[in-house]
Amino acid sequence: MNSRESGEVQRPATRFLTLEDLQAELQITYTQALSLVRSGDLPAIQIGGRGIWRVERVKLEEYIEAAYRKAARQRENEADWKEVRAWQMQD
Repeated sequence: MNSRESGEVQRPATRFLTLEDLQAELQITYTQALSLVRSGDLPAIQIGGRGIWRVERVKLEEYIEAAYRKAARQRENEADWKEVRAWQMQD
C-alpha cells in the first residue's frame, strides 16, 4: 500500500528549516541551535517582521560535513601529540 492509498500526505523535503527543526536534526537544545545561528557558525536568514530564523538544509549539511572534517583533524593532531610524547619519554 502506498502513501496515497493509506491517506498519508507526503511533503517534499523542505528547503528551509526552523530552529526547532535544527534542534531535532542535531539533537541539541533550542538555545544551542540559536547560538549556532547567532554566532554565524551556521549560516541562516531571518524572515518576516518578527525575524524568525531559517536555515537552508544545504547549509546544515555543509556545517555537518565541516564538523566531521574538524573532528578528523583533531584526532590526527591528538595522535601526533601522543607520538611526540612517547618519543620524548624514550629519552
